[in-house]
Amino acid sequence: MLTFREDVRDVETYLSLRKQVDWVELSLPQAQKALDNSLKIFTAYDGERAIGMGRIVGDGAVICYIQDLIVIPEYQHKHVGSMLIQRLVGYVRRITAPGTRMMLCLMCAKGREEFYEKQGFIPRPTPGLGPGMIQYIYQSGNQKL
Repeated sequence: MLTFREDVRDVETYLSLRKQVDWVELSLPQAQKALDNSLKIFTAYDGERAIGMGRIVGDGAVICYIQDLIVIPEYQHKHVGSMLIQRLVGYVRRITAPGTRMMLCLMCAKGREEFYEKQGFIPRPTPGLGPGMIQYIYQSGNQKL
């Protein structure tokens, strides 16, 4: 049975999920700081097994980002990602002040555009919005993209 827990900041769970989807390895302190500085975390479980996670980062007033939407391979294409997105978007809706708007952004992995479009996100650039951009800041060590 699938369940979702809020604000589980267990670094071992986070690192394990990242490893299972072959994401860039993080140091333990780096991963813990990322969790600690998240505005909201939803973790999906099948029984007691963590199978997915999504985080919201940002200022909580003007802009939020969906970060680290992870679903382990054997649970992909089973709507776990959609259920995580619904919870993340719902959280941002709840913290958006009355009479204001919040920008909810994400960096989409190549080939996942259609999934996010189905969730109501629009690809950039548009006539009014330029392309999303990124810069990685390295402090020695692994510089692999």
